[in-house]
Amino acid sequence: MATVKYISHEKLPQWLAALAAERRLLVPVASGDGSVVFRPFDPARRPVLDGDATAPPKAAIFPACQELFRYEQTKDPENPEHTTMQLLPDPKAVPTVVFGARPCGVRGFLIFDRVYLGQKFPDPYYAAAREATVFVTMACKTVENTCFCHWVGGGPSDPAGSDVLCTPVDGGYLVEAVSDKGAPLLANPLLEDGEAKVAEADAVKGRRPRGPGRRPGHRECPGGPAGRLRRCGLLARHVGKMHQLRGLHLPVPDLLLFHHHRRTIRTFRPTPSLLGCLHALPVHHGGVGTQSPADQGPPPENRVGHKFSYYPSLHEGLVACCGCGRCIKSCPVSVDIREIVQQAVARAKA
Repeated sequence: MATVKYISHEKLPQWLAALAAERRLLVPVASGDGSVVFRPFDPARRPVLDGDATAPPKAAIFPACQELFRYEQTKDPENPEHTTMQLLPDPKAVPTVVFGARPCGVRGFLIFDRVYLGQKFPDPYYAAAREATVFVTMACKTVENTCFCHWVGGGPSDPAGSDVLCTPVDGGYLVEAVSDKGAPLLANPLLEDGEAKVAEADAVKGRRPRGPGRRPGHRECPGGPAGRLRRCGLLARHVGKMHQLRGLHLPVPDLLLFHHHRRTIRTFRPTPSLLGCLHALPVHHGGVGTQSPADQGPPPENRVGHKFSYYPSLHEGLVACCGCGRCIKSCPVSVDIREIVQQAVARAKA
């Protein structure tokens, strides 16, 4: 079976419908508030494929709130003090295809893998979802002014973490299988042989971003590759103090720990919830477990320090940032993480 195919714009909806008939299919769609988010495929809603989604496809594998297991506690009507407990079947990972994510967003899962698929404390729920999910990414034809994937070792057409890579070409997309998991998706007869489109796709992939698209008067991080970012990471938390003054302490949401049903049979569903790294609670409890609370600064500093210092120190220098630029676009007080890194580089030279 060939691993390079072509799909036209006209046939793309039919291919998506075929994929959705076999498994859960998540695609980026416009929501009512103007954002673009990943939702189950609906033939009546056109996927948004001309830019990056507002939110990454993270929830496909790592949802913000997840049921781990259930157990039932049953009281004996004749002897209320006597109860029996039954462990119910674990929820199973749903076979899923995530279509239309950008390479940077999927590359981010490689960062999670080192933690949640690690040899010491692997997470079986994450591992099951990872195995059950196939990522079909869309190479970037243009670069937004907030993008900096090339700073952290990626690129607009980087296949790392993808199972299938789609590259925009005239009239449609060149579709390439990147992994064994992705190859079966190309077997659909709607996809044609793509050899004639390879040269055009290679030209698109060869368009490397010149810089981060910064507004005039700002410098690019010297030596853009990840090595320089790692070297200046230890200083990032100190530079971040000025950004702390902009008011980035976010309120801590209520933690959803258990659902209780008060009746003779009570069902318990432990559901851990994620907290953002700008919330105070993760810092209070030691963040991601890489430093003690006493060593960590306020949330914004800890966030930068984790991405460019703490995580790299534990994972062979890998920077824990995919360079998607969402944090820059969505920050309510206009903090630019590239600015922090640039200032850290300047301090390293001083």
